Amino acid sequence: MLNNILSYSRDILIALGVVFCFTTIILLVSGAPPLSAYYHLLKGSLGSWIKLSHVIKAWIPLTLCACGLLYTFRINLWNIGIEGQMMMGAVFTTAALRLGAITDGSVFVLGSAVIAGVMGGSIWGLIAGLLKTKGGVNEIFAGLGLNFVAQGIILWLIFGPWKRPGVASMSGTEMFPSKLWLPYLTSVRLSPIGLSFVILAVIFTAIMLYYSRIGLGLKAIGSNRFAAYLFGLKPDRYMLIGMLFAGGLAGLAGCLQVTGVYHRLIPAISSNYGYLALLVVMLSNFNIWTAPAIAFFFACLNVGSIQLPMMLKLDSSLSGVIQGALVLSTLAIHAWRMSKKAKQGIQQI
Repeated sequence: MLNNILSYSRDILIALGVVFCFTTIILLVSGAPPLSAYYHLLKGSLGSWIKLSHVIKAWIPLTLCACGLLYTFRINLWNIGIEGQMMMGAVFTTAALRLGAITDGSVFVLGSAVIAGVMGGSIWGLIAGLLKTKGGVNEIFAGLGLNFVAQGIILWLIFGPWKRPGVASMSGTEMFPSKLWLPYLTSVRLSPIGLSFVILAVIFTAIMLYYSRIGLGLKAIGSNRFAAYLFGLKPDRYMLIGMLFAGGLAGLAGCLQVTGVYHRLIPAISSNYGYLALLVVMLSNFNIWTAPAIAFFFACLNVGSIQLPMMLKLDSSLSGVIQGALVLSTLAIHAWRMSKKAKQGIQQI
């Protein structure tokens, strides 16, 4: 166990070195000073408490989606539909808030909105799971298709039934009254409740994956689907369970985007956190304790990169270059090590 951790840490450090050199070359070619770019990335994400709060706001949905993906990766399902599940969580949350806006029971309405968000994501995940288990549709294609459907539903609602009075705008639906917002710290506009949800989600996911029968079943089927039958496990059932958990956590992320960040439904409510979470999970080596740290690093890049166009006239997509290069480098190093071990095994034989 310790050797695996040390080996993985070494791979990450090597990958960081490769990415640093690669990004530096790109900056030099584009005529930008590398040190200044790295300085503004760091300052733009951790330079003040306000900026740190923006990082945490991005970290919350990213970590929730990563936790959800761990369930499906455990059983070898590529849940690309995590993005759509987050969107539908936001849609169901908005519906619950709109229904409860006329009441004074804000706590009850917010509680109902959280439940609705989790249900929305779970239902969307379950649909993808049923397409996989009952219809034989690969989960990648099912997930991508449902992502487009979810985005279409959001646009239809914003420009149709839920449009702002007298105007249909890409800015989203009408903002909810403050009584339907999650309580937040005024100084940094950050909700402690949202942060608490993430911490509980990480602990809950760790317990479920490592210490529960469901987690053991997911791992057994993911390791060998056919041998799992010997233990009385039903792969299709566990696939649906994995999709339900993943969708539920993604739906919760969408709910927090509506109730704790934007306070309305907007077209880009998911902010591509679902897709980014896929990179987080792969880079974390599918480890629940490593994923939050990787997600925090990615959130810093996303928030810090906003400074680049203003300070250095650089496109903010540099953060995406760093993230993608880091994942590719880590996977390449891991593949090289696995190939090396395989060759050593053949030589010993």
